[in-house]
Amino acid sequence: MTIATAKLSDPAVRTFVAAINAGDRDAFLAVLTPDATMSDDGSDRDLRDWIDKEIFTVRGRIDVQTESDGGHALIANFTNETWGEMRTAWRFTIDGGKISRFDTGQA
Repeated sequence: MTIATAKLSDPAVRTFVAAINAGDRDAFLAVLTPDATMSDDGSDRDLRDWIDKEIFTVRGRIDVQTESDGGHALIANFTNETWGEMRTAWRFTIDGGKISRFDTGQA
């Protein structure tokens, strides 16, 4: 069962998911701190290169299945035109209402 984006607990995470699903790169970047970092499957990646390759040029979509840790940890089905659908885990570090780091990988 999918959790509606509007029902996600943390406002920054809610904006992050909504921006991905709307294909809105500007809104996505606006919810991140200027020095935000990320990892994929345990390896740090260049955030801007990764989001373009994995999300915004390949119609990425995130359908949240569960949330925990006050909305800072998600299990979701992530879909894009490169990899199809996969079950993923997302963990967020929030700083001043913005995301300073996110870690994702297969769940």
